[in-house]
Amino acid sequence: MLTYCKHCVMPDTKPDLHLDEHGVCNACRSYEKRTEVDWDARYQELLQVLEKYRHRDGSNWDCIVPVSGGKDSTYQVVRMLQLGLNPLCVTSSTCDLSPLGRRNIENLKRLGVDHVEVSPNPLVRAKLNRLGLTQVGDISWPEHVGIFTIPVRAAVQFNVPLIVWGENSQNEYGGPAAAADNNVLNRRWLEEFGGLLGMRVSDLIGLDGIEAKHLIHYTYPTDEELARVGVTGLFLGHYIPWDGLSNTLIAQANGFHTYDKVVEGSMVNYENLDNHQTGIHDYFKFLKFGFGRATDLACLHIRRGRLTRQDGLEAVRRLDGLFPWEYLGKPLKDILRPLDMAEEEFIRICDKFTNKKIFKRDVSGALLKDHDGNLTKINYDNV
Repeated sequence: MLTYCKHCVMPDTKPDLHLDEHGVCNACRSYEKRTEVDWDARYQELLQVLEKYRHRDGSNWDCIVPVSGGKDSTYQVVRMLQLGLNPLCVTSSTCDLSPLGRRNIENLKRLGVDHVEVSPNPLVRAKLNRLGLTQVGDISWPEHVGIFTIPVRAAVQFNVPLIVWGENSQNEYGGPAAAADNNVLNRRWLEEFGGLLGMRVSDLIGLDGIEAKHLIHYTYPTDEELARVGVTGLFLGHYIPWDGLSNTLIAQANGFHTYDKVVEGSMVNYENLDNHQTGIHDYFKFLKFGFGRATDLACLHIRRGRLTRQDGLEAVRRLDGLFPWEYLGKPLKDILRPLDMAEEEFIRICDKFTNKKIFKRDVSGALLKDHDGNLTKINYDNV
């Protein structure tokens, strides 16, 4: 039986999530502590840090902002421009870029920034997508690695020490206490939380014809390179209260575009708009741990008092973990085509990574699926 946080709707199957003696998860407890933070003092601390890296002579960029064009990275750029910084925006191209994702990247550039977009070899990328899906159950493995390696490589290449990230996911979504208090990103953070899932980049050499030369973009700089430039990173969410909805409103006021309906597998229309493969990624999280993107969002809004727990439960039951027949309007078969994978093989991989203990099965032990291929969890609350 799944055990859920008594305040939000997150199950304890989520990695690094823990319930205290009152049945409340560490992510909710972390959010409660925000009221104890002196945010004015934090903001002044941010100004002091940024001032150390500002190039008043205009000889180089002041910082690197990793950007996808999404709501949060648009918000990050807006904030840096408001503070008078000259950022270099760096995009690690997503695996299957949607038209809406492209539109928002172009909008971000129109805010008035220099922008570099790194697009790794798409043939290799498709192989990595397939290996990620078949080996560790994550089609987005190369994307999540590149998000953290490519901006850091750019920092070394362009001699820009400061990287401005968004929120520390271990603070926002729960994680080890040491990581939740960490406001810088380093090699250790990448290895622990940067999406590797136990599969190292070096492990891929020799698989499906992949060579070391194909993995340059996915390889973290050496300690010597980082030390030479003095690369460091900060999480903006450590200094400014982080909230996806308010970030969206600010991004929209600066030209950001949302989807025309609720995103498949989600409960909002304003996030995860750039990659057609995201629906598969979120679905495998549901198969492995019993929660998907709708649960993530419901928990965020429950903590902020925008949803009651009951409303969150009802939304999750209707929207979470639906089989990803399409995403952002693109059919599953077309999303799988670059991976040279048919829907039948995909379904077999889904079954392989499904945690059979948390979904309903028939008397023979086979997973029960409705006519659309959707599974049902054995329980959606602590009853």
